[in-house]
Amino acid sequence: MSRKVIFLVVAVIVVAVAWKPLSKLYGELHVALPDYPQTKATVWLDQKLSKEQRGWFYHADQGTRTFHIPYEWFAALEQPTLAPLIWQAVGDFNDPAYLNRYGFILESNEPGRLPVGFAHGGPMAQNSGAPWLNPHTKKDMTGIGLTCAACHTGSFTYKDKTVVIDGGPALTDLYKVTQGLGVALLFTRYVPGRFDRFADRVLGADAGSDEKAALKAQLDDVLKVYKEINDLETQVGGTYEGFGRLDALNRIGNQVFSLDLKNPKNYAAHAAPVHFPRIWDAPWFSWVQYNASIEQPMVRNAGEALGVTAELNLTDDKKTLFSSSAQVKTLYEMEQMIAGSQPTAESGFTGLSSPKWPKDILPAIDEKLAAQGATLYATHCQGCHLPPVGTKAFFDTERWLPPNPAGLRLLDLELIDIKHIGTDSAQAEGLLNRKVALPPNLGITSDEFGPALGALVSKAVNVWYDGQKPPLPPADRDRMNGSRPNGIQAPLAYKVRPLNGIWATPPYLHNGSAPTIDALLSPASERPPKFYLGNREYDPVKLGYHTEELSNGFEYDTSKPGNSNRGHEFSDDKRDGVIGPKLSPEDRKALLEFIKTL
Repeated sequence: MSRKVIFLVVAVIVVAVAWKPLSKLYGELHVALPDYPQTKATVWLDQKLSKEQRGWFYHADQGTRTFHIPYEWFAALEQPTLAPLIWQAVGDFNDPAYLNRYGFILESNEPGRLPVGFAHGGPMAQNSGAPWLNPHTKKDMTGIGLTCAACHTGSFTYKDKTVVIDGGPALTDLYKVTQGLGVALLFTRYVPGRFDRFADRVLGADAGSDEKAALKAQLDDVLKVYKEINDLETQVGGTYEGFGRLDALNRIGNQVFSLDLKNPKNYAAHAAPVHFPRIWDAPWFSWVQYNASIEQPMVRNAGEALGVTAELNLTDDKKTLFSSSAQVKTLYEMEQMIAGSQPTAESGFTGLSSPKWPKDILPAIDEKLAAQGATLYATHCQGCHLPPVGTKAFFDTERWLPPNPAGLRLLDLELIDIKHIGTDSAQAEGLLNRKVALPPNLGITSDEFGPALGALVSKAVNVWYDGQKPPLPPADRDRMNGSRPNGIQAPLAYKVRPLNGIWATPPYLHNGSAPTIDALLSPASERPPKFYLGNREYDPVKLGYHTEELSNGFEYDTSKPGNSNRGHEFSDDKRDGVIGPKLSPEDRKALLEFIKTL
């Protein structure tokens, strides 16, 4: 056995002791990803965004530092795999084709080009709060992080084309991304030859041994952060999210109330994974989130940035408390671009619009059958989901509130009690029941998760407002806040929203437990108890992704906590969760055809 192989064996034992018991080591170090066939073309539908607006939305820096490493490291890492001769180089982690296997959408296959939803930011701080400097050049290392486009840009394939849905739900697996980066960093530290190649890329080939030692110390600090998070995840357990889902609110809470606050007791399990929601029309809703828990757009968007690991000071009294790297102005500009101007019957929604069924890519709509479905929609769906968007009836509904002091008319969507709708209650109950422990110096009096998070995010935003020269006046703050108060609530209910573009947003129900709209229109007993997420091929008949077994995909098990597929049922049974009579196969087919027109 060569000295290099012996060294690796020793290194693996060291890693195993520090990271996990040997019996679990393979699962931690083997990053299992699906393989996808390449399509011949990528198509963007007309959703009222220019190419320039779209590119800005995909990559504008929101101040996030999602991966706890600088951009320069991300660009220098190798993939978390081993070559046949382990000391040899493997492919780059930032190879677009490799990142695509995690579910990220490519704008091009150009080497080093960041996928949709990745932003290269400004100077980055270390976990200690000190500036992160290159040990050789002494220059600032810069941040890389995910933006809202990473979770709210969808896509599907059909035959030889990839179709991108701006504002739609992503099909990423963020746990896998974290695992992949963690293993890549471990291999960089311990696999023979890999650190030297990494150091040459980050520092330059002329760096000295002291500078390489300093880089290795920085790497060890990052591995400690990854281990801390991994240990917390193992300790609290929870339901695996998989492709296309995230327990977003609990993840935000874990970041700010546990990791930023350095209080492991505030770390909670991922108990309520939800399907990434579509974001078109959302700026005009009076309340957002599945359970209508947040009223103010700025709190919603800044909370997302902090949850995706924007730097946030909650512990260093020598610096301004609540100061953060969140780019508040950028968040405001994104909201404005998505919102457009006040929707009216004449103009419709003028910002990011919902996608139209692409008749040149997918099979043509059967107009006669769709007309039959329109009658069924009016009978069974319209009472909650409102008339079709774009019709006069939609804009005449009393759900449009009178103008607020800023002259904005908002859409006050109906909230349906969980006992009536019958869908999985974990998301709403988790927000209502979670408590957090906070130190007095933060000045946040509530220990309830929702109100505490709303207060914390507002304080962080106000620090940014106060830090402008001159500080922003109240009128400007109100405008950037969306002319809405910082309202937080936690009802045991879920809101219903218009169904425009719903055909392009699988899977369905708030937790993604119904893989297709056809399944959603069926009784729960006829919905698949298990199916695979991660497939990208679209089913234009059932309206959803294909669900057959996918190697290294995510098997969705509806029996697990937070994953129930009950409720919102069309059935002849008399029980909670039944919202209409059982639909015949012919009626379901007609409704599906009409839904394509929305």
